[in-house]
Amino acid sequence: MKTNVKALVIGGGAVGTSIAYHLAAAGWDDVMLLERDELTSGSTWHAAGLLPYFNMSFATTHIHDYSIRFYKTLEEETGLNAGFAVVGNLRMAQTDERMEEYQLYASTAETCGVPYVFLTPDEIKARWPLIETSDLKGALYHNTDGYINPADVTMAMAKGARQRGVMIERRWQADAFHWNGTHWEVTATKMVEKGGNLVPSDEQIFITAEHVVTASGNHAQRTAKMLGIKIPAIPVEHQFIVMDVDPALQEYRKTNPEHPVVRDADAQSYVREERGGWILGVYEKHAPARFEYGVPDSFRADLFELNLERIEEQYLAMIHRIPSCEDSGLKNDFNGPICYTPDGNPLVGPAPGLHNMWLAEGFSFGITAAGGTGYYLAQMMVKGEAEIDMASLDPKRYGPWMTTEWAARKNEEAYEHVYILHHPDEERPACRPLRTTPAFDRQKARGAQFGWVNGWERPNYFGPVDAPESFDHDARSFRRGGWWKHAVEEAKAIRTGVGLIDASAFTKHRISGPGATAFLDWFTTNKLPKVGRINLTYALTGAGTTRTEYTIARTGDDDYYLISAGAWTAYDQDYLYKAIMEHEGRFGRINEQEVTTQWGVFAIAGPKSRDVLQSIIKDADPATALSNKRFPWLSVRDIELGMCPVRAIRVAYTGELGWELHHPIEMQNYLFDLLEKAGEAHGMKLVGARAQNWLRQEKSYRAFGNELGRDATPMEADLPRFVDLNKDFHGKAEMQAKGIRSTCVTLLIDGPDNADPWGREVLYHGDTRVGRLTSGGYSVHFGKSIGMGYVHPDHAAVGTQLQVKMFDQLWPATIVEDSPYDPQNATIRKDG
Repeated sequence: MKTNVKALVIGGGAVGTSIAYHLAAAGWDDVMLLERDELTSGSTWHAAGLLPYFNMSFATTHIHDYSIRFYKTLEEETGLNAGFAVVGNLRMAQTDERMEEYQLYASTAETCGVPYVFLTPDEIKARWPLIETSDLKGALYHNTDGYINPADVTMAMAKGARQRGVMIERRWQADAFHWNGTHWEVTATKMVEKGGNLVPSDEQIFITAEHVVTASGNHAQRTAKMLGIKIPAIPVEHQFIVMDVDPALQEYRKTNPEHPVVRDADAQSYVREERGGWILGVYEKHAPARFEYGVPDSFRADLFELNLERIEEQYLAMIHRIPSCEDSGLKNDFNGPICYTPDGNPLVGPAPGLHNMWLAEGFSFGITAAGGTGYYLAQMMVKGEAEIDMASLDPKRYGPWMTTEWAARKNEEAYEHVYILHHPDEERPACRPLRTTPAFDRQKARGAQFGWVNGWERPNYFGPVDAPESFDHDARSFRRGGWWKHAVEEAKAIRTGVGLIDASAFTKHRISGPGATAFLDWFTTNKLPKVGRINLTYALTGAGTTRTEYTIARTGDDDYYLISAGAWTAYDQDYLYKAIMEHEGRFGRINEQEVTTQWGVFAIAGPKSRDVLQSIIKDADPATALSNKRFPWLSVRDIELGMCPVRAIRVAYTGELGWELHHPIEMQNYLFDLLEKAGEAHGMKLVGARAQNWLRQEKSYRAFGNELGRDATPMEADLPRFVDLNKDFHGKAEMQAKGIRSTCVTLLIDGPDNADPWGREVLYHGDTRVGRLTSGGYSVHFGKSIGMGYVHPDHAAVGTQLQVKMFDQLWPATIVEDSPYDPQNATIRKDG
């Protein structure tokens, strides 16, 4: 057994074998996989093997698409039949709202080239007469997916991996990891059977690996403890039952092909054929998390006791949907652990704080995702970056604030939400509130309806003060929800008066020390600001694409205050930390502090914002303290508002005259009360994140995670003004080599009179698909829908007429100049 390898993969389920296969396929010829038991002995063996395309995530849709195409090639390569039944997938809708969900998803799928058709109830009945369709509105049909045998596809990938030189070692358990400065030293213990259990023997080996990938499935919590990190991947019970033969189905199959996988989302269940009968799988409420603190040694390829009472409602719904199955008996049952994460998407990418340690954990749809995960993770490891933006799956989207209890309860919620309507404006309630700013209660008392950002409660909008608890849920929709009118008034307040936004969730870092200036000059694309000034800039990946957006405020010669997106605190901190550790010898001593929780932030914006601040600023000459001469646009000053010291930055994400007021978090309530009282005379309105999102699109301000990401360069985002090509910076050559593959544009849209795009829709030029939206909303200035997105450079000129698909229809959209509202920035620069 070899003890020195390029890459070591931990875990022999479908995901682990796919990663090993694709690392070898990408050119690494020294790859080993360790499995503590037998291949497929985790969740893989009892998975139902469905291959659904449906996913609201752009990255995950690409992953599923690759898997489905890849699995169809395995038999030719390996000679093993992976058991892929391409029967199609029929997603039925009992309500108009469910159809609207499918229409939004379908437009997203179209951006990835995923085929689909919509069917009417009559069309469903004509093709599949065993299905009861009288209460249906229609269905979404994917004819290219279906189901596969999980064990067979895993063994096929394992054989393909071996054929490419991968060493697969069974009954070896990874028991310790140590980074020696250049490589990982992994302690592996031989596992043996004893009394039906799998237990460690006295035999150990030590494997040295340049890279390690963990795909440990249900054992993710054990992996996390060994690595000293947190991984919110915890299994939840998942039940499905196998029914005996259905004579009506047998008769139907004499002259017809196999039924598609039938998904009755409104009944929280799926059904597929199985040897003349049916398999029923459910995503019911109250399914418990298991193994929160580790998998017992006695649990191998085992199952839990079935709880039929918990799925009685779904069972009766199946009998309604396929009446012929009512007399079919129960043939077999499964209740096994399926790993989940708080948002249902897997954790794929570099582990926080660790070099060359990669995670592939938390796969609730592991068979569907395995092929694509191996392919794109191998790209990240071998090439430095994947061809698609994998940030939405990054393990660091959850910070160190999370606990096991939080992850378990959120994973249970994610499980029961699999078939709950996925409104784009949904906010899930479990484990909330958890992270709150001091002003949370004050804002709640004023009607704030909160959103969840990296654990923080952040106002989305301000509704009626006396609204019942159900108001926010009732406000959600695939069209303009009940919150929309409130966001309109908030946006108008900033455009015409003054509004106050709680932006405390912003990520904040302090970078200082003798090497800080040289490091940041190399680490970011723009010129560094002078002392007392700020700049917008980008940190790139090694592939030249956008890794992070920063506002840099320079508070001293070698002292910088960095502000980035609130949803990405741990993600940004990890990238900074690793870059500093790797290059400190080159630049000199650098101090890095993540200070997000030390500073609260209020953003005040609008034509009257200066008037509000002038009434409370403590200065020898309050009338000029905030003037262009003393406090110009894009500058930072330490000021005093009443008794509160404030680091004020003259910038506004809304594109109006305004300031960000960074303040000691412990003084937030004092400052909130002071600002609120001062704002009364000027009609100041509290404003939430949804109105702010609309306003920033009117200014064509790109948002990280939307327009900015690891699949596009700043030049493709059309941001050359923030890239200084006269200096050397990380990723510069790679950025230039990519050229312009697509271009970010802003569009005004003549859409439905009761709906706006969400930023997930496909764009057409005539009959040609030319791009996709990455943001969407409503423009109070133009009185119509607005969006931002990427199109082929040939279709990026101002004035180009495109179409955006919404609700399965094409609507006119026109590309407009960048910053269509106030393109000269006159309002931002307004003097006083």
